[in-house]
Amino acid sequence: MASSTGNEKSVNPVLRISQLDALELNKALEQLVWSQFTSCFHGFKPGVLAHFEPEVKAFLWLILWRFTIYSKNATVGQAILNIQYKNNLSQTEKYQPLSKHQKLWYLIFTVGGRWLEERCYDLFSNRQLQSFCKIKACINFGSGLLKLCGLLNFLIFLQKGTFATLTERILGIRSVFCKPQSVRQVGFEYMNRELLWHGFAEFLIYLLPLINVQKLKLKISSWCLPIAGLSSSENTLAAHCKECSLCGEWPTMPHTIGCSHVFCYYCIKSNYLSDTYFTCPKCGLEVQSLQPLKYKIEMTELH
Repeated sequence: MASSTGNEKSVNPVLRISQLDALELNKALEQLVWSQFTSCFHGFKPGVLAHFEPEVKAFLWLILWRFTIYSKNATVGQAILNIQYKNNLSQTEKYQPLSKHQKLWYLIFTVGGRWLEERCYDLFSNRQLQSFCKIKACINFGSGLLKLCGLLNFLIFLQKGTFATLTERILGIRSVFCKPQSVRQVGFEYMNRELLWHGFAEFLIYLLPLINVQKLKLKISSWCLPIAGLSSSENTLAAHCKECSLCGEWPTMPHTIGCSHVFCYYCIKSNYLSDTYFTCPKCGLEVQSLQPLKYKIEMTELH
């Protein structure tokens, strides 16, 4: 009696959002499997899978079908959400698993249909015979008709909440819960932590754009690495102009800002445009005037 009651509860209809989430999870899984599979061929010649891509995909989806629909009556997305397929053609209200014919037709409609859609263009692209052109036109017409029927089925699904895909409606398979759904209880402490965290996050989002991070970083670096005894004489300037104080490379179009340090023109100009209160990262002097360096320093001085 207990098992019978459990079976009766297990055929409760699934929410629309849960069925749509299961479809999205299935798509995400397929993309993940395909990306992991193609990463194994990064060291091979480019395009090695291009000629056999539809067949390789069909083989991978066949393996997924074998360990999901065939063995568990549920896709991966449905298993995550506590959902499985029920044979809706059975006369009893208790849970009935899918028949072998339904599983095989599900394989043909999903895996075979996608393989034919991807491969038919290559099969008839180089055929100029009139018979092949007619077959290609028929396939294109059938594909468009199936997509139209899928759209109509989706609109009916939004109204009634059953048969999210056209394949489910044709085969008579319906999504039901595997186990009775329990009411989710959220504690007060959890909600309090969530509210505090959201409030703190909104405060940070408001505060961070007001902080000049670059200026703060330069200020801290000047405190941590103080440089004392710098004079403004020509000899000191000539000694420090062999590298840019920002990028550390040989200065391109060297400029000064009023201190004894030298900057590339593009380095100091870009920083000054982004921050009008820009200070030298070496000595902390604010930009007084951007002047080109008047001293001529040859590259041979580096050696």
